[in-house]
Amino acid sequence: MRVLVCGGAGYIGSNMTLMLGRNGHEPIVYDNLSKGHRDAVRNAEFVQGDLADYDKICAALKKYSIEAVMHFAAFIEVGESVAQPLRYYQNNFCNTHNLLTAMQDCDVNKFVFSSTAATYGIPGTVPITEDLEKSPINPYGESKWAVERMCQFLSQTGKLNYAALRYFNACGAGDDGTLGEDHSPESHLIPLIIKAAMGLRDDIKIFGTDYPTPDGTCVRDYIHIEDLCKAHLLALAKLDTEKELVYNLGNGKGYSVREVIETVKEVSGKDFKVTEVDRRPGDPPVLTADASKAIKELGWKTEFPDIKPIVESAWKWHTENPNGYND
Repeated sequence: MRVLVCGGAGYIGSNMTLMLGRNGHEPIVYDNLSKGHRDAVRNAEFVQGDLADYDKICAALKKYSIEAVMHFAAFIEVGESVAQPLRYYQNNFCNTHNLLTAMQDCDVNKFVFSSTAATYGIPGTVPITEDLEKSPINPYGESKWAVERMCQFLSQTGKLNYAALRYFNACGAGDDGTLGEDHSPESHLIPLIIKAAMGLRDDIKIFGTDYPTPDGTCVRDYIHIEDLCKAHLLALAKLDTEKELVYNLGNGKGYSVREVIETVKEVSGKDFKVTEVDRRPGDPPVLTADASKAIKELGWKTEFPDIKPIVESAWKWHTENPNGYND
């Protein structure tokens, strides 16, 4: 299948592009390089373009006879979304509306959307199931949920078959640790800890040590990037016969902040400064996924259920690429 990968030069998109190609698909990357890296795109046609540019999207859809679209081109910083809500609604919602309009006008009806566990807000129960109430507490989560609702209503018209995949914490490096995570600024826990272990940060901060968890620190669900991408392949295939798919993607097993820190110390053989500070507003004690629906309906299975091999792959990439990508 010819697949337009929007945001295909980013962390998840670049891993997805590689996996699509290795599984018989023909990926075409569409990215404005505001967050992504040209060097992360391997063996795929590349179109530099913005999702605000309707004409350029249509031109790419037509030129490459695109049959499906995968969308990874969102802004993802929760704090930034609170400070700049209009920017997040413009990029995450308005630009996706533009993309879907172009798809409809070009008769492309398969859409795999990168959503988020942030749509649930602070859940009343864990592990989180797909039918739990959606109560986003920030513009990032709200913009993603708004896109899901837009897809749902469009699907009801018969003009869209879509999959909304709600990620928990994507991490690790794909392709045997050679395709990694390079955000600026970096906000994800594992690369931040690794940078502390590499001496690129003065310390790693623990925000709150008095949560009702076994060691007092927050517990989160971490999923290896390749496991995440495999679910997308399975969802894409299922869109041949299904109009609407919604799945949580996580390991279903949580690790605390302290556990992740200790794992990085073990893998790296390095010690580093850990600073305990006050809680951040809105951080739930535990966020873990119930991914049984994806396991049952897609036949999906995670290959990296434990945190150590995830950290090992990330450590390999960061130590081999201390300055990130070269572009």
